[in-house]
Amino acid sequence: MQANNVLWICRLTSRKGIPSCVAQKFHLQRCFSPRTAPVRSNSTGANHRYIGFNGSIQGRLKESSATASQPVSSDQLEFIPEATANPGQKRTPIVRVDDGKVSVLWSPQNWSRFHHIWLRDHCRCPSCFHPVTKQRLVNTFQIPRDIKPAHHHASMEGLEIVWTSPSTTHHSSFYSWSWLREHTYDPPQRLEQLANEKVLWGAKIARSPPTVVYEEAMEGGDAGLYKWLSTIDRFGFCFVSGVPPTAEATQRLCERIAFIRETQYGKFWEFTADLAKGDTAYTSMALGAHTDTTYFTDPCGIQLFHLLSHTDGSGGTTLLVDGFYVALLLKELHPDHYDILSRVPVPAHASGEPTALYRSSPPSGYPTLQHDTITGELTQVRWNNDDRDVMSRLRREVVEKWYDAIRAWHTLLVSPDSEYWVQLVPGTVLSVNNHRILHGRSKFDGKRRVCGAYIGMDEYRSKLTVLQEKFDH
Repeated sequence: MQANNVLWICRLTSRKGIPSCVAQKFHLQRCFSPRTAPVRSNSTGANHRYIGFNGSIQGRLKESSATASQPVSSDQLEFIPEATANPGQKRTPIVRVDDGKVSVLWSPQNWSRFHHIWLRDHCRCPSCFHPVTKQRLVNTFQIPRDIKPAHHHASMEGLEIVWTSPSTTHHSSFYSWSWLREHTYDPPQRLEQLANEKVLWGAKIARSPPTVVYEEAMEGGDAGLYKWLSTIDRFGFCFVSGVPPTAEATQRLCERIAFIRETQYGKFWEFTADLAKGDTAYTSMALGAHTDTTYFTDPCGIQLFHLLSHTDGSGGTTLLVDGFYVALLLKELHPDHYDILSRVPVPAHASGEPTALYRSSPPSGYPTLQHDTITGELTQVRWNNDDRDVMSRLRREVVEKWYDAIRAWHTLLVSPDSEYWVQLVPGTVLSVNNHRILHGRSKFDGKRRVCGAYIGMDEYRSKLTVLQEKFDH
């Protein structure tokens, strides 16, 4: 296993209307919302459709089409270009103020607009925003609806605005240019600006799976921890090699991320195929690709597995499938099915324990594919057919369409193009993003001891964000 990962995909490009397949290194940066064509316009005006990582799937996909980009005025602009004429040269943006908004011209045809009331509400001075707790202090409801700047000044550092006030004392607010760029909403930020880079993968990830070393992850400076967590963020999973094959060392590794999330299976768990818990994970049966805790309102975020030993038997090979990759294929091949899985809620339950009965809340459950309500970005895959509850809330006109959709979804999940099989060994911990990666295993015999834990997604994101601010700024 290697820490450096270079993956190859095929890119369909259109030159003068003729599609061609070009092998190219690429890190796929986004997934797509229902009924949104996954086409990105580049600086030359050509449209590219990014497909996936394995050429075997290419023949089943529709060709991309080319449409020329047309120049638009700043008033018509719907996205913010990444490049400026001279990115190395610092310039003071041009600022224009009207009765309702402040407009900032970053570069030709590259504007941001901010409502006056929005800017006043987001003042970051110590009297409006607590410098320690980072909580709002300004009374939003005392801001006049028609508030306007009395004066503004643009400098190399940022924008200063002096606000009119019913009293004789005016209020001054300062906004750095980087802060305004980061929080622009008119026009909306492009998806690439909002989402961290994601690498979608298929079976060929086996050639170079993402891996960090235990000593790196545990070192005091946190650089190795950041490498580990950011790798999970990009690939959806990461191996940690060189871990002492003990439950104690594995628990310490888990707690490097955050506190362990306790569930009906306990906190830090260690199990064999003894049905000590009412779940098929506690058997020697094969498990298909699934995500865990689909019956929770907030499914567990990061899951860690460590095979401590496997004696007197064989089997138990681990299966990983990138749910975001398969979702992209489904979007390309069957957009109507993708739409169904993005809209129809699926109830789930956990009923194997006599003292616990978990069911979805709300009872109708959640869609298999969940998206950011603003950007349309795919944010979560929630799928476990074994834990699926009775589909008693399906509308009659949707029943057959939904079964067609999950059949297409399943076909792509079990495709050799999608499945990454790996035999875990003592000393290597597998960490997966349970909101993206589906996991499973083959059946086995003998005695197999596995330990691990869940980490909440909020706790994982919190630690990753803190480390990003520490190392990327």
